[in-house]
Amino acid sequence: MIRLLVVDDEELVCTGLSMILDVEPDISVVGSAVHGADAVRQVASLLPDVVLMDIRMPVMNGLDATREILTKSPATKVIVLTTFDVDQHVYDALQAGASGFLLKDAPAAQLVHAIRVVAAGDALLAPSVTRRLIAQFTPPTVGPPQPVDELTDREAEVLMLLAEGLSNVEIADRLTIGEATVKTHVARVLAKLGVRDRVQAVVFAYRSGMVR
Repeated sequence: MIRLLVVDDEELVCTGLSMILDVEPDISVVGSAVHGADAVRQVASLLPDVVLMDIRMPVMNGLDATREILTKSPATKVIVLTTFDVDQHVYDALQAGASGFLLKDAPAAQLVHAIRVVAAGDALLAPSVTRRLIAQFTPPTVGPPQPVDELTDREAEVLMLLAEGLSNVEIADRLTIGEATVKTHVARVLAKLGVRDRVQAVVFAYRSGMVR
């Protein structure tokens, strides 16, 4: 069972999301919070697996809350929800360690899928949104793409698929290999690039020119 905390300063949004998600057989909404400081307190007491985090809130915004939550409870995963599809705060939240980014108008099925993917240890970013974020907040590359010598051909292929927004299961299907093998490749990619998580690996792929 995935324990979920919903964070949004709009009561209707919290209530609506909670009602939609709590009916899923493998998701339990354990609480809701109206601002970042409230979210930090509730994470400490409720120990959710996943937090759906709004960005723009009073008292403490979602960015600061994400940083504090992941510092104190690194096992908790954060999915950023926003009405803005390109926002400096969203990029900063991903830099702070958030595992996913979705728009508030995303279909319910996509939100449920995102929660499951992130709870399983994957990161989830809509490819179109990822491209726009990187384009706006990453300096353009000069010259041709720079190869990463440390990566094997297969690891480079996995990195490219991560940049497309694919989960481990989807990468396994695309490459016709086992999910455990994909996890091994991803772990090696992260180690060789010296990055913290899949999101950082995607940022690297764009910055290096491997993905355009």
